[in-house]
Amino acid sequence: MIQYSEFTLSNGLHVIHHQDDATQLCALNILYKVGSRNENPEHTGFAHLFEHLMFGGSINIEEFDTELQRAGGESNAFTSNDITNYYVTLPANNIETGFWLESDRMLSLNFSQKSLDVQKGVVIEEFKERYLNQPYGDLWLKILPLAYQTHPYNWPTIGKNIEHIEKTQLKDVKAFFDNFYAPSNAILVVAGNINLEETKRLCAKWFESIPNRSSEIPLYAKELAQTEARKINVEADVPVNLILKGYKMGGRLDNDYFACDLLSDILGSGKSARLYNKLVKDNDVFSEIDAYISGDVDPGLFLIEGKLQKGISFETAENAIINVLNDLIINGVSNDEVTKVINKTETNIHFGDVNILNRAMKLAFAKFIGDTSLVNSEIESYRSLSAKELQKFAALTFKEEKCSTIYYKAKNDAE
Repeated sequence: MIQYSEFTLSNGLHVIHHQDDATQLCALNILYKVGSRNENPEHTGFAHLFEHLMFGGSINIEEFDTELQRAGGESNAFTSNDITNYYVTLPANNIETGFWLESDRMLSLNFSQKSLDVQKGVVIEEFKERYLNQPYGDLWLKILPLAYQTHPYNWPTIGKNIEHIEKTQLKDVKAFFDNFYAPSNAILVVAGNINLEETKRLCAKWFESIPNRSSEIPLYAKELAQTEARKINVEADVPVNLILKGYKMGGRLDNDYFACDLLSDILGSGKSARLYNKLVKDNDVFSEIDAYISGDVDPGLFLIEGKLQKGISFETAENAIINVLNDLIINGVSNDEVTKVINKTETNIHFGDVNILNRAMKLAFAKFIGDTSLVNSEIESYRSLSAKELQKFAALTFKEEKCSTIYYKAKNDAE
């Protein structure tokens, strides 16, 4: 059970405090309610670009990380479809340095052409290295617009294409910051060896004077139910043929989310998983295969990705996957399988909660999706699932009319 207190500053910044006297560290986690889904479809990649820009210094502090490291701290950030999350950890006796640094860049980020040019260069290189020049790197650039016709999940966090980043101007960056990086559009978690009174004092000192800015959160269309299979062929200079199937599933607050998470473990996690045993070990259809979920707040994707063995056709490979899924739908899963994946998941949750920063991030995300108390109901959400319920959700999820498929063909493969 993660204990916490909450309060909101006069400028709208919501603060969550979690005290742990057993650690000598403190963590500051700031979740900004902006991800790639909030971007202009004609100008994507901004949320991720900002993740980089926020470390470029403020008007008052030239180097964010330099000042943090002097106090013995570390920092990092990540961007998703739904949020951008920044975090620092520090020795508890130096935590005020974290308040100073985080509040200063929320108030007065350094908008210089030099900083923008540097960070654009970093993101452009990342786009090339991870998405354009790496084998299968463009899978997300292709599966998302295939699976999503209207919802802004139809592009990855890096952006739709590299030109969107290249054409970014300073005025665009300033407008994005003013709209989304406002106190009322953020959640601050203060966790570790610090009491509530000191947390309130430091929040008042460093954050409360930051003027709030009204944020206009763009509206976007909900994705309509998919009623027919979507398939595309891709050919590129890659080592072997690959197939990627994405089935529509629910979002974080939908009934099937936790069931699909467990099903992804049953089907694809490790060498005891069904897909590996039946299609790699027993029948030699794939050289490797995996199943995983996108983990989105809005309805996302249950993905199955596999590299075909030489001489195996896409039709044979896809039918083999469908047969494994149909077997699960018809015959269900055993109680032993369910117990095993629930125990593994529960162990991973408990292990993760040992880390003070993980607890801080979980508190922020629970508040973001609607209720901070959800941080303590996660394990029960998994425990409550029976073998029969997993079978029911498998039947609802693994329908080919709800699936988007990529056949990724190696140029030199003759099948």
